[in-house]
Order: sequence, then C-alpha cells, then structure tokens
Amino acid sequence: MYRYHWLVHVCVFILIVTVSFDFTYDPFEPNHTVTFSNAVEEVTKTDDPLYEKIQEKRTDYEEAPQDAKIDQVWKKVPGRNGVKVNVDKSYEQMKENGVFDETLLVYEQIPPEITMDDLPAAPIFRGNPNKEMVTFLINVSWGTEHIPAILNILKEHNVKATFFVEGKWAMENTDYVKMIHEQGHVIGNHAYNHPVMSRLSRQDILEQISQTNEILEAITGETPKWFAPPSGDYNDQVVKAAAEQNMETILWSVDTIDWKNPSTSVMMNRVNSKIHPGATLLMHPTPSIAEGLDSIIRSIKDRGYKIGTVNTMLSADR
Repeated sequence: MYRYHWLVHVCVFILIVTVSFDFTYDPFEPNHTVTFSNAVEEVTKTDDPLYEKIQEKRTDYEEAPQDAKIDQVWKKVPGRNGVKVNVDKSYEQMKENGVFDETLLVYEQIPPEITMDDLPAAPIFRGNPNKEMVTFLINVSWGTEHIPAILNILKEHNVKATFFVEGKWAMENTDYVKMIHEQGHVIGNHAYNHPVMSRLSRQDILEQISQTNEILEAITGETPKWFAPPSGDYNDQVVKAAAEQNMETILWSVDTIDWKNPSTSVMMNRVNSKIHPGATLLMHPTPSIAEGLDSIIRSIKDRGYKIGTVNTMLSADR
C-alpha cells in the first residue's frame, strides 16, 4: 500500500510539471514569445499578394528627410522629416478588404540628420519650402485697442499666432499679455523699447533682449525662445547676441504693410500674390488687420494651407 501511494505521488508530480512546462519556449528566440501559430501567421502574411504589393509599391510613397541648412538668400531654413511606409501596419489596415488602398497606408516619420540646432547663428525668414503651412507674426508695441478684436478673430477660426511683444509695452499691459498667453498663442521677444538694434553696442543688445525676457517670463511663467528685431533691423552681432540667450532671430517673408493702413482689398491682393509654403506673414495690431484678418485667414485656408505658430512652422514635423 505504501508503495502504491508513493507511485501516485510521483505520477501527480510528473503531471504537474508536464502541464506547467511552456512548450512554446524556444532557446533561439530572444524574447521566447513566438509561438508556432504566430510563425504560421507570419509566413501566411508574407505570402499574401496584398502584402507583396504593399512591399512593392511602398517606395512610390516614401520621401527622404531634408536636412536643415543655411541658404544664401533665406539664411537658416528648417529641415523636414522624411516618411516611410510601415508595411505590417498598412497590411493590417487593408487585409479585411483584401485590396491595395493608398489611403490606408500607415507612415512613420524619419527625422533629418541635421537640425537647426546644428547650424550656426543666422536669421530665419521662412519655414521649409515643402511645408504647406503659413504662420502669423504679430509684432506688438502699440495698437493696444485692436488686440481684443484680433484675438476674437483668431479664436473664431481656431488659429494660433506668435505675438512678438515689446518689453515696455508688456509692463504697461500685463493683462493683455496674460490674455494672449492664456488663449494658447506663442509669445516672443520684440526688444524692450523698439530701438534700432544694429546701432546698439553688444551689451545694450543683450540688455534689450534679456530685460524683455525677464518681464515676459514674470508674466507668463515661460521664457521666450524667439526674437523679432524691431523694424526687422539686425546685423550679425544682434543674431549672435540672441543665440547666446538660446533664441532664434525671426524675420518675415510676406509683409501685409498694415502699418500703411491699406484697405482690406489692397492688403488681400498683396497677401494672395505673395503667400507661399512656409510663409511667415508680418502684421501688427492695426485697424487694417482688425478689419481684414478674417478675410486673410479664410483666403489662406481656401488655398489649402494650414496656419500654425512659429514653433509648429519651424519644427521638422510634417
């Protein structure tokens, strides 16, 4: 009887070990998780003509990344991510219908090897020429009474802009600075009191930028990373001084000439004739912009452009 019980215990022990043992274990597979059924599914997928067609056609839809560069005319130009087709995920999207459909292709972005951070200090006039986007640069040192109307129009169209704010104006209009920031717009630096930057000493340039940064940071809690020199006046010393404070110098490629108080039709004709992929559109809080901004936004969107902040425009994201 004792021997019988001993034999039963041994059999039960063997059964437990047998059931518990993972027969999917493969010492040659690094993660030990590939099962026989998964392997069969993988072979079946790669033999599917649809999978083979995606593999074959993917190069027609892929683009190499573009490195950031220094252009002779446009100075510092941001790069642009490339794209490649994720064949497996694209197949998963198409296999139910069993036919190739380019609208169901799944892409992955490939970053460029050279970014703007890798380049020497230089001004930026525009975004990447292949980026179907426009950005609004709103320089603020006067025109306070038009700020609410401009903000309302931007909000109505769900458009975010970049406001380059003068330090002195910010000190006198903290509520407006907070309002701009709270509505999700980017705030940049427009020097302290609108000087001719190229005529200043290096120390005075640094003070104009740093003093304004301190004011704007105190109001918004964020340090600006973009600097727009008043009147677009700059030299190498100005650009390098901004770079020393981890800031990029931003200029424009399209001027609305709103400071000349043009009619909406004149301003629209100018914008429509000069707008381009990667355009940086200069404006101010003027009566012309308060009246014509709605039309400008509608026209730009009708032409298929997105409107984003400087941050979005200058990123390598597609």
